[in-house]
Amino acid sequence: MNFQEKQKEQTLVKEKVQKEYEIVVHNDEVNTFDHVISTLIETCDHSPMQAEQCTYLIHFKGKCTVKSGDYEDLRPRCESILEAGISAEIV
Repeated sequence: MNFQEKQKEQTLVKEKVQKEYEIVVHNDEVNTFDHVISTLIETCDHSPMQAEQCTYLIHFKGKCTVKSGDYEDLRPRCESILEAGISAEIV
């Protein structure tokens, strides 16, 4: 195994080890569509269309993954969603 192959193998192993987390927002039958949409735009950097689509999924399916990434990035975003009165968790 040459040096480049060994580097590629190490990179693949590192990528598999890093777990990706998700913010899941749950339907609560309390918040308005507009409130959830604006919160997703502000906290998750969604486009208006993406936020609207997620909001419909939350309403009709009961929950939706709205953002994925590393835990350090997602934690403050999830806290902002929770502070807005919307039910969310990091999984």
